[in-house]
Amino acid sequence: MKRVVLAVVILLTFYSTGAPAVAQPPTTKLVVFIVVDQMRGDYLVHYGPLFERGLKRLTTEGAWYRNGAYPYMTTVTCVGHSTIGTGTLPYKHGMIGNTWFDRPSEKVTACTTDADTTDVSYGSRTGPSDSAKWMMMPTLAETMRDRLKARVATMSMKARSAIGLAGHEGDFVTWFGEGNAFETSSAYARSPSGWFVDYLKANPVERDADKTWERTLPANRYQGEDDSPYERAGGGWSAKFPHPLGPQGFYLHWLQSPFADDYLGGIAIAAVNEMHLGTQDRTDFLGVSFGMVDAVGHAFGPQSHELQDTLVRLDATIGRLLDHLDKQVGAGRYVVALSADHGVADFPEVAGGGRQAIAPLRAAIEDAIKKAFGEEGPFIAALATNDVYFKRGVYERLRANPAALKSVIAAMTAQPGIARVFTSDELAVPDARASQDPQIRAAALSYYPGRSGDLTFLVKEHWLTTPAGTTHGTSYAYDQQVPVVLYGAGIKAGVREDVATPADLAVTVASLLGIALPAPDGRVLSSALTTTHSATARH
Repeated sequence: MKRVVLAVVILLTFYSTGAPAVAQPPTTKLVVFIVVDQMRGDYLVHYGPLFERGLKRLTTEGAWYRNGAYPYMTTVTCVGHSTIGTGTLPYKHGMIGNTWFDRPSEKVTACTTDADTTDVSYGSRTGPSDSAKWMMMPTLAETMRDRLKARVATMSMKARSAIGLAGHEGDFVTWFGEGNAFETSSAYARSPSGWFVDYLKANPVERDADKTWERTLPANRYQGEDDSPYERAGGGWSAKFPHPLGPQGFYLHWLQSPFADDYLGGIAIAAVNEMHLGTQDRTDFLGVSFGMVDAVGHAFGPQSHELQDTLVRLDATIGRLLDHLDKQVGAGRYVVALSADHGVADFPEVAGGGRQAIAPLRAAIEDAIKKAFGEEGPFIAALATNDVYFKRGVYERLRANPAALKSVIAAMTAQPGIARVFTSDELAVPDARASQDPQIRAAALSYYPGRSGDLTFLVKEHWLTTPAGTTHGTSYAYDQQVPVVLYGAGIKAGVREDVATPADLAVTVASLLGIALPAPDGRVLSSALTTTHSATARH
């Protein structure tokens, strides 16, 4: 009897601390994060009838949160990937834009630029490279690597996308670099990965040079017309199919075609094989960011046949990846999280908006300060995304002269495309992140002290600051709303109408694995789980 009681006490002791009484192999062998750059939330509904493979499988057999959206304002690639990767929002993870003005160096910096790293290229490029040095929070992948000894592989055509999912470390982190070759950084590897060198030799990117991008499905399956006067394709392409990739301008064409996504899907499959992801006595992490919806969307717009066909082909690419995971890892032994880093606006000419040029906005600010101070400028150090950065001492002078600051804001909102202007003082107050004003709240959630601008502006709805094509980066629904989908091990299928954010994905998956993320902003999407999991079970 005493032995039985002792055994029960020991069992309860281990249970209460989260440690298993007997070590057992993990049931979830692989975590897969799929990010589709610039996928608006309504694409899965609007273009759903076109999908027959991966996207259909994830949305019909997974938990699909149709009210998924970012709560912040600066909806761009680096911010979204960092949010998905860390489960936190930009006011906390610090990745406030694709670029920002670095006050100490007085230069605009890209979000992953790191002069202390060197390029590890699969081509010939040399020089400084990239890392997550600016990211102030760890990612789920890092936490899994630390707590579960996971192997981490992430890949994209953009450094900021692969790094946003991996974080500060990883076993295989790669992107397509400026030298038209894949590369990584000394932050992640000392030398090129042998298996990937072999893969690139056997599967050169240039194999696609003779291809022509045609519609996958009959033209009448696609919505709308093939040609729009507002489409702005690069490299000499017209606004209509077909689109030949070569022989001139191959890399430019390839990087705005679905062939690049298909190639990336092949790398993901190879990484699973060569790195033995999901087949060892551990839980591994695979992060894949497909970027061609973004490239095509910027140029051809969200209603184009090109955008629809890119999604159709991506549906097939994701389907091939899932089929491979079923065979290699085992159906029901991996979990997939799908989202996007941001949405996109329609062409303003179609949506009834307009275009706000940056030059007259800058001139209006300079002129207002010149009149207020009675002296010549320039007073602006930089404009980046939604932020205005002043030269040293200028904002302090404006702050000390409320009338002068008010005149600058008035000059900005007098521009045809500017809706509102927020000061850094307004956004720095913690209460602003819980404001009842959704635009103030969104701007405050994007604000990081010392890194964000002195002033932050919001363009009017359906207005853009680009001279052509379309873009994103606002707190309007078309930019904030994105898919939030979970599928696989531990996930209960069904469409959910609950409000969700992409930050919830890392927190929910961490809960499934029994680990905790430090200070997350996301929450566990419990309605997606087959059983109740504790995010604090294993520290």
